Parts: sequence; C-alpha cells; structure tokens
Amino acid sequence: MELKITARREGRLSSFLLGELRMSAGLMNRLKWGDGIRVNGSCQRTNYPVKPGDVITVALEEETPEYPAEDGPLAVLYEDDWLLAVDKPAGMLIHPSRAKNEGTLANFVAGYYQKTGQSCAFHPMTRLDRDTFGVVLLAKNAHIHTLLQQSDCRKTYCALTFGSPANDAGTIDAPIARKPLPSLLREVRDDGKPSVTEYRVLARREGIGVLELRPITGRTHQLRVHCAYMGFPILGDPQYGTEASMALSRELGYPHQMLCAGAVELTHPVTGQHLVIQSGLRGRIC
Repeated sequence: MELKITARREGRLSSFLLGELRMSAGLMNRLKWGDGIRVNGSCQRTNYPVKPGDVITVALEEETPEYPAEDGPLAVLYEDDWLLAVDKPAGMLIHPSRAKNEGTLANFVAGYYQKTGQSCAFHPMTRLDRDTFGVVLLAKNAHIHTLLQQSDCRKTYCALTFGSPANDAGTIDAPIARKPLPSLLREVRDDGKPSVTEYRVLARREGIGVLELRPITGRTHQLRVHCAYMGFPILGDPQYGTEASMALSRELGYPHQMLCAGAVELTHPVTGQHLVIQSGLRGRIC
C-alpha cells in the first residue's frame, strides 16, 4: 500500500511526511532506514530538499502476523483502500491468545486479506468483548490506525436491559476500577478511572429496556458495568447481571449479553468523507 502526494512547496522531506501525510514520528523513523520513502521514484533520506512538483511516495508494509490466516465467516460492512469494517458475531474473540490461536476475528481478517491479495494488517479501532456483537472498525495499516486515533470516532451501542432508567435520556458518570486480582472484572469505585456513558431509552417492553448507549470514555466492560451499577443490567450478561436478570434471560433464550455495537460514525482519515457504518445485527435488539 502506498501514500502519494505531489509537493506544492519547498521543504525537507521529513516536513512533508509529518505535515501533509500526517505520519507519526515513530513510523517515519522506522521507514527511513529502508527503501520505502521515495521522491520521483528514487529512495531518499528524510532530509532531502523537496521542490514543488516533486512526487513523494511512501510504501507502507506490514509484518506477517504470528497467528495463522484462516478462511472463515466474515461479514464485510464497508471497505476501501484504508479501512475495513466487519460485523462480529457473538462468541468470537477479537484477538488470538496463548490459549486460543485460531478462530478469532483476526485470523479470519488475515485470511480475507490473503484471499483478496492485500498486504494489510489487523489494527482494530473498536474492540468488543467476546459476546458483544456488531461493528468492528479496522485500519489496514499502522499509519491509518494512528490517524483514526486522532479523529473523533462516535460509537453507538444498542442493549436490552433488565428494567430501564427512570429518565428517557441521561448521563452515567461513575469511575471504574479493576476488581482485586485474580478477578478480571471491573466495578464502580471512587478510586477508579473517570468513566462516562450517555444513554437514551428507545422503548420499554414489560420490564425490559431497549437502550441506545454511547461511551464517552472507553473503559473495559464500561457499558456493562455502568448499566449494572445503575440497576438495569444488560440481559444475558452472566458476569454483571443479577439472579433476576439471568432468570429472565434464560426464560427469553438469551445465551449471551444482548449488547450490539450498532453503528460507528467518523470522518474518513484520508478522504474526509463522513461515514456512518451500521451493523446488520442491530435488528436483534433495536
């Protein structure tokens, strides 16, 4: 994959990489020792004096992942030269681990890139718990991932909850901390990190709330912890649910938490286009 621009001013090559191409200093330093940075087709160092009309190209190569590429189910919601958005089903891990090196979203995305002849890597902008389903936005290389992290990416979730808030809309502002080891769970605690969630009630159905949730911060398990803390745990959530919420979940046949990453809204980091990418699975909730 290449980045390409035609210079409209004079300056050191490094100033174009950091400025017009918005490349991070770390990536530029990694690339400058290879032959991936060229001016008018010739390899150049970052102190090269660029003139108006010179064509600057940067080859963005990604390392082959240690985990295997697999041909598996992958629902593509959006794709261009820079981004890939897919619908992750419940029950699928995002990343391989020591315990599970196959059958994850990363394996299937690597297989998809291999099958379609793309030299890309797995850089998730959104990370979902194993049993949360919906949109996962991916950058195809480290440079685009850095640009995405600098942009305003709005994530909206849908959830079915046991009960619902008294107000039709509001904000949950409650700090979240990790429970004492060996637990991997989180809890609301005064010494936790600032955590903010906006909510809106879409419907109330006989003791069940249909909620739209927007995380302002991005803490681990944030939406699940906040909903449980406020007294309306997400249905199907065995870790943060109550006995009553899990009993209703079993009655309704919910084998996992009913939480969907329903939409991602962003400004494209390269084209500037406004994108709204919606999950095809959100109809299961709202």
